[in-house]
Amino acid sequence: MKLTEILNRKELSLSFEVFPPKSEDVFDVVKNATEKIAALKPSFVSVTYGAGGGTSKYTLEIAENIKRAYGVETLAHLTCVSSDKNTVKERIKDMIDSGIENVMALRGDIPEDKINDDRSRWDYKHAVDLIREIKNSGANFCIGGACYPEKHPESETSKDDIAFLKEKVDAGCDFLTTQMFFDNDLLYAFLYKIREAGINIPIIAGIMPITSAKQVERAIKLSGSFMPRRFKSLVDRFGNDPSAMKQAGIAYATDQIIDLYANNVKNVHVYTMNKPDVAEKIMKNLTDILGK
Repeated sequence: MKLTEILNRKELSLSFEVFPPKSEDVFDVVKNATEKIAALKPSFVSVTYGAGGGTSKYTLEIAENIKRAYGVETLAHLTCVSSDKNTVKERIKDMIDSGIENVMALRGDIPEDKINDDRSRWDYKHAVDLIREIKNSGANFCIGGACYPEKHPESETSKDDIAFLKEKVDAGCDFLTTQMFFDNDLLYAFLYKIREAGINIPIIAGIMPITSAKQVERAIKLSGSFMPRRFKSLVDRFGNDPSAMKQAGIAYATDQIIDLYANNVKNVHVYTMNKPDVAEKIMKNLTDILGK
């Protein structure tokens, strides 16, 4: 099933993200965690793709298993960092052979040993190049892309960022998933700006439950996310108590999701970090709202 069929429904959707193992020796542990998350029957599950494509084989194995064993639609990530055209063509073929119908086309995080590389020599410099490649391949994928409510860290202005986003949409992107954010007002302002720019495809709000104080620094590093006072107070008060911080983080994420749904943002995606208990508690907090 194409994800646009899910995203364009009147019903609310709640989806989860998982990541594949980095090596064979932890495959069964990670697979078990992803299966527990899939068993919650979210709207769909997305499976990430390691930096440089190192986990691409596992990405498809996890995605295919979730779809086949649990009847949950999957979204397989594909990144273009350090990939050449032949590699991407092979990945596209592998996804088709695995029965994957949905692909998340991303530039991807640049590995530390590639940061100073001459990117002009790369076959794909930006996600839009990968989107065009997938679209021109003839594969009948539903294509997703990423967006940043607070501006991409490498964009000079929000206006430039939205112009680049429009390029993705014009190239064939069918829906967009946001980077994590912790202040819903930032998303509402972003949605207004992109609709004014003529971007009318479905937008999925990405929510990261912060369940440990260590995650805060990483979240800021990854996305440059603004931390509202209310969230900082939560971390200051409960950050040294793992159990309390976990409960508070889940409650904060749940509150964000409820506010989004109440304000007509009906598609929400949770970055679970492969934690089935976190996914389950958020799902349970929303059962009546979701009608499950």
